[in-house]
Amino acid sequence: MTNYNLPENINEILNTNHRTGDDTFQELISQGGYVPPHIELLIDAISALSMGKNILLKGPTGSGKTKFAETLSNLFHQPMFSVNCSVDLDAESLMGFKTLAYEEDKQVIEFVPGPVTSAMKDGTFLYIDEVNMAKPETLPLINGVLDYRRTVTNPFTNEIITAKEGFNVIAAINEGYVGTVPLNEALKNRFIVIDVPYLGGEQLKELIQTNTKLADERLIDLFVALSTDLIRAVSQGKLAEDAASIRALLDACDLSVLIPPKRAILRTIVDKLDEEREREFVKNLADTLF
Repeated sequence: MTNYNLPENINEILNTNHRTGDDTFQELISQGGYVPPHIELLIDAISALSMGKNILLKGPTGSGKTKFAETLSNLFHQPMFSVNCSVDLDAESLMGFKTLAYEEDKQVIEFVPGPVTSAMKDGTFLYIDEVNMAKPETLPLINGVLDYRRTVTNPFTNEIITAKEGFNVIAAINEGYVGTVPLNEALKNRFIVIDVPYLGGEQLKELIQTNTKLADERLIDLFVALSTDLIRAVSQGKLAEDAASIRALLDACDLSVLIPPKRAILRTIVDKLDEEREREFVKNLADTLF
């Protein structure tokens, strides 16, 4: 596990809130490995979760929001159920569904719990990814889950579920993407917001060294330089945010172990861009470096 050199009081919080003596859903405890641009990001997230507050990770695609959430799961030793939002997200996707089953050769109706129900009943983390992709009418269902009540009525069973101690909600959003909708104020007010920026410099170099198969230091430095150029171009409005995705950059580093770096960049970054102008821009950047 990454050594974050956290302050003593934060380590005490983690030790106090560390889930022990319960092997349920151990497979849902993530590996972690997030490298924060500033250690304060982790400190603030740990502090908020330890107080039972929900956190909203806000940042561009590929900046590591999911890895951040997985690292929090790892640090708290807390299983994490996940919801991936889309326009098709409905109450069944959140709460669960009824199905036919057999009990002693008799056909019975059985309720299969969804991620919200499971996380609340077992006192685990719940990760809601791309929360602003869901239809505005879907998420109010869990407003009571996100405030001090920590309670929801299951619309399929009429059971009133109150979250067990340890339950926490981590959500993530990419703002301004096609298909996303602004979070309504009632929902946003239920979160502590943490802005997750892209990594750069020595931290990005360390991430490439620890999370990819690329070992050539000269090439790693060139990929760090490429990332800096891509992030600058995104901030200037010359490229879509996808172009600066750290996830895509790591894929390029991995591929460049076996194929030429420029071709790796073509496959992982350039060909994902919609506009020819943007594709040519990234290819020109790659030509100047590799």
